[in-house]
Amino acid sequence: MPRDFWWLWTSTLVNRLGAFVSVFLALYLTVDQGYSASYAGLVAALHGLGSVVSSIGGGVLADRLGRRPTLLIAQTSTAVSVAVLGFVRGPVAIAAVAFVVGMAVNASRPAVQAMMADIVAPEDRVRAFALNYWAINLGFAISSAAAGFIAQYSYLIGFLGEASMTLLCAILVFIKLPESRPAAPEATGKDEPAISVGTVLRDGRYMSVVGLSFLLALIFLQSSVALPVAMAKDGFSTTDYGMAIAVNGVLIVALQIPVTRFIEHRDPGRLLVISALLGGYGFGLTAFAGGSLAAYMLTVCVWSLAEIVNSPTQMGLVVRLSPVHGRGRYQGVYSLSWSGAALVAPLAGGAVLDGYGADVLWGGCAVVGTVAGVGYWLLMRGLPAGGSTASVPGVREEVEPASA
Repeated sequence: MPRDFWWLWTSTLVNRLGAFVSVFLALYLTVDQGYSASYAGLVAALHGLGSVVSSIGGGVLADRLGRRPTLLIAQTSTAVSVAVLGFVRGPVAIAAVAFVVGMAVNASRPAVQAMMADIVAPEDRVRAFALNYWAINLGFAISSAAAGFIAQYSYLIGFLGEASMTLLCAILVFIKLPESRPAAPEATGKDEPAISVGTVLRDGRYMSVVGLSFLLALIFLQSSVALPVAMAKDGFSTTDYGMAIAVNGVLIVALQIPVTRFIEHRDPGRLLVISALLGGYGFGLTAFAGGSLAAYMLTVCVWSLAEIVNSPTQMGLVVRLSPVHGRGRYQGVYSLSWSGAALVAPLAGGAVLDGYGADVLWGGCAVVGTVAGVGYWLLMRGLPAGGSTASVPGVREEVEPASA
């Protein structure tokens, strides 16, 4: 891998070592501040709405302003807004700042993914995205377990810790990472059509991938919204939840690299179908966990395997369908699948928990996973087995490896 990839990888690891808000926001609101599950879902949804707003903006900035400036702006804004969230009180103020945090956090995602595609050779991208996902979960495993203990004493320390680590990440990007944005077509003498957000939205095959990713994100995001609330209702502590969810990160750290070696050159369509079913039925099994922490951990193992298979496979497909000079915009629209789910999942999860109970919610996850699996099977049947698949007329993916 190029040296710049490893600095980007390191910045990802540092960022995730400070993760707190995304994991403990629901518990902070319901346990520490005394709000209902529905209000916690509303705040998490506003956090997701902020992500929706910044998805497109972050992608456009990554293409126009550059990957590095976009990362610096997003990470600095995240550090400031997360620190403020730890101090504000009152339902309106908390909701407003959570919205800003969502905007800031997600603005960096299209830039990170576009930069990774810029600096890594096409044949190495599945492995690169797997390594990046491994770093995310290594940091997640450590921070989840530590944050569970921190939350017992002071949620404010957790907020300030995340702010500090995010600021450190911005400093690392500023010092070590050069700009990677490819030269504009006019600068290289190529005659390629202009790519806008509208171009992406009209790309039917690509938008199908975005839609299926949205369905899977609806399932996976229940781990940070509905799962902690359901465990708290079963009498488990914040430490119990921290240890259960840490299994997700630990398992990914242990298995991501060997599993990626096994699946790297296998049929992506089959892998995406399998991962969708594992995700849906993994969460579905939570209905049978009862009062056993070990059973909760076992269900985490099942849907964690779905993540391990899905993440690098789907990101490889996303880059494969994205034209070179539109990567930021394409990645921004892809981010909508997760940010949109971050808006819908908390509202749906909280409402179903309050109105119908946890069993109905977990059964619904199994249904959604099945629908996503069928969708991937139908989509991938018509996709060429390899090569360039960018669907914008006149624009094709590069076939030569990126220089180190």
